[in-house]
Amino acid sequence: MILAVFFFHSSEYVLAISFHGSSSVTLQSLLISKNYLFAMLFSLMEYFVEIFFFPGLKEYWWISNVGLLMVIIGEIIRKLAIITAGQAFTHLIKIHREEHHKLVTHGVYSCVRHPGYCGFLIWSVGTQIMLCNPISTIGFAIVVWKFFAERIPYEEYFLRQFFGPQYEEYAQRVPSGVPFVE
Repeated sequence: MILAVFFFHSSEYVLAISFHGSSSVTLQSLLISKNYLFAMLFSLMEYFVEIFFFPGLKEYWWISNVGLLMVIIGEIIRKLAIITAGQAFTHLIKIHREEHHKLVTHGVYSCVRHPGYCGFLIWSVGTQIMLCNPISTIGFAIVVWKFFAERIPYEEYFLRQFFGPQYEEYAQRVPSGVPFVE
């Protein structure tokens, strides 16, 4: 899991630099917040407590392999989103349309409107399934889903302002990529 977390954030940072230049990229591009660090530390604590008190919970290798598959799939979806959108992909929601801003509807964006969020949701829950952490699996699923359930409508308000009927038609045709979030 530590390798998955390291690869996720370092590749995220490298891609941000490649599309936006090193002068425009800050540590925020690593997507690490206090809440995120707390969640990761809690998941590691859960892992070690359960290994000590309930070692049988960690013996289901097929569950770990399902989690690993989710981590890989989530990583691929998110990185495809970043690469496909290029400069249009940012970690912070833009509230003003910029020159390079274009509506991306091809590639992975033809399947889901928010593949970066979809990929992160799959990846983050997968990290916990990989560790056979039942509490953190549920916690990550709820917290990450809630974050995106609030973020997507906020972001889409601006996308509708930027792209008008073009975005409306796209939103009608393509699902958000986050379950139960339209």
